[in-house]
Amino acid sequence: MSLLPSPVMPLNKPNPVLPLLPAARLRWAAGWILLVAGLGLAAFGASGGRHLALFGVSLLMGAVLVLTEIGFTASLRRFVLEFDTRALRAPLALIGLTTLAFAPLLSLGEVFGQALGGSGAPVGVQVAAGALLFGVGMQLGGGCGSGTLYSLGAGNGRMLLVIATFCAGSFLASLQMGWWQSLPGINAVVLGQVLGWWPAAALQLILIAALWWLAGLRPAVARHSRAVWPLWVGATALALLNMATLALAGHPWSITWAYALGGAKVATLLGWNPASSAFWQAPFQSAALANDLLQDVTSLMDIGLVLGALGAALAAGRWAWRWDLRPGAIIAAMLGGLLMGYGARIAFGCTIGALVSGIASTSLHGWLWFAAVLPGVWLGARLRPFFFGPGIQ
Repeated sequence: MSLLPSPVMPLNKPNPVLPLLPAARLRWAAGWILLVAGLGLAAFGASGGRHLALFGVSLLMGAVLVLTEIGFTASLRRFVLEFDTRALRAPLALIGLTTLAFAPLLSLGEVFGQALGGSGAPVGVQVAAGALLFGVGMQLGGGCGSGTLYSLGAGNGRMLLVIATFCAGSFLASLQMGWWQSLPGINAVVLGQVLGWWPAAALQLILIAALWWLAGLRPAVARHSRAVWPLWVGATALALLNMATLALAGHPWSITWAYALGGAKVATLLGWNPASSAFWQAPFQSAALANDLLQDVTSLMDIGLVLGALGAALAAGRWAWRWDLRPGAIIAAMLGGLLMGYGARIAFGCTIGALVSGIASTSLHGWLWFAAVLPGVWLGARLRPFFFGPGIQ
């Protein structure tokens, strides 16, 4: 997730910015209320009160992301380029708090009459390769899976290109999942299932606390922030909202499945036959492809995240439509989206689904994802000046 750029300054010098006048803000706010109410009623009609509640959770997530500017894209870039270890403190706090929030629910195994499951996935070459590709893509695209959504909601028009190619890359990877799954690896290792949820959570929290303490040993780097709320509020709120997602949906917060599904739905409109893909013939994928988009939890929550970000930006007087039409920026957006989409699908998620929710579920694939994304972030950060000009980090 990238930090939200100022709505009164361009993303880079050539970018036009169109701030809203007060009367226009009122019109946008009224339109936002009508759209949210309409989608909320549609979600309730499609799948009942549980989906309506998840839509509300996602609206809050989008608002929190905008108002706290908590994220991974810029933080990881500062870490790998400047060894600014303090940049890791907020992401580590988010992971630790989410681990603590998940433990009581996962130890119960069932809430509200439905089974609960964490974000576990195999540990192997495909996760490492996917995370590395994702790291490159998130630096070129300017945000991760959730970052592209909330940046779009806050007015960053360039994210339309990132999201479109993200869907294409994720769909392409879904067609090649069989080959990736044939590479060396082991089945999912979930510490909570091996050691018990509370011992596993305690072990992880000790490790995360140690990393958080080590990250604070270096002097802080003075940086300007336009966040309305402090980072600790963002980390706490997102952990609790992820906990609510787990309780309501039966699985943790995820982002990128919706991109693969969206790409597949577009492909069917263009004549692609799902019967040609083993991945899309699996029961869950086949049902999601056949159902309405609002019936899919991840898709519904992604839409809600965009609208939540839009609403928060409008309320804070920080919304402005902006874009970057330079050829380099456009190419970077498209390439970044493709790499993120492909990488997220083969690595079973992004900074939210694999890193935060994966580690919080005590799945070892989340830790592998964390280690493998760092060289990708370094490479992507080194490539940024070729697209955006010298001096850009």
